[in-house]
Amino acid sequence: MNVFFQSLLSGVLVGGVYALIGIGLTIIFGVMRVINFAHGDLLMLGMYVTWGLFTLFNIDPYLSLLITAPVLFLWGALLQKVFINRVLDALPQNQILLTIGLGLVMSNAVMLGFTSDYRILTTSYSSSSFRLFGLSVSEPLLFSFLVTVAITGALFWFLQTTDTGQAIRATAQDRDAAQLMGINVKRMSVLAFGLGTALAGIAGALLAPTYYIFPQVGGPFTLKAFVVVVLGGMGSVVGATLGGILIGVTESLSAVYVASGLKELVVYVLFLLILLFRPSGLLGKSRT
Repeated sequence: MNVFFQSLLSGVLVGGVYALIGIGLTIIFGVMRVINFAHGDLLMLGMYVTWGLFTLFNIDPYLSLLITAPVLFLWGALLQKVFINRVLDALPQNQILLTIGLGLVMSNAVMLGFTSDYRILTTSYSSSSFRLFGLSVSEPLLFSFLVTVAITGALFWFLQTTDTGQAIRATAQDRDAAQLMGINVKRMSVLAFGLGTALAGIAGALLAPTYYIFPQVGGPFTLKAFVVVVLGGMGSVVGATLGGILIGVTESLSAVYVASGLKELVVYVLFLLILLFRPSGLLGKSRT
């Protein structure tokens, strides 16, 4: 029983970061209806920015969020203005090809600049843990989870109570109606893509102390982000949060009770089952 609760706790802590990755993707899709296959590569950039700040200036990964988030926001806004904005009304396959291409350019540019060597960001607390009710709690994972909760709460407040947040939600609900109501939908698209990119960068910064850092690290996280978003319901921030935690718990329990090498398979089987019985996701709304 202790093993079960230990796995459950680890899954929830990791799932919180998965949720943050999924929230960034769901905001981009909700506002722009663009399927961003470069999302994991944006997370990878966040990891490298965090690693660079730690290596060059000895800035703690969690403090580096104050730099990483704005840098990734500006990078995302630039990508939207220069590239994504040109294909908003194009065929979905053109959008997909563009974002895949952007991801390849980013990962290969990082490989050219930093080689494909694996890098490790080691802090004084990277492997630290403490006991709580008989369970071992990883300090980096706990810090990451608490930061994720704070950022998710702040984001929810921003979207629900501020004029800009409500304009983003209105654009996500009906782009044409929002434009008729006087909302600058182009500006909302830039904000949404920048915000989604910043969240991916923050997730990368939170993962940096516990994951290997290399140019192709974003690929698996792109796929995981899509699983999280589809499970929760496309366009639903709360759904992405639930989906991320569900994926984290499923992975953790599968590694213990099935096999460590099969945990990804169990996640995708769960993904297929939910698509089969609830295609709109756990909290998504069917479009008729």
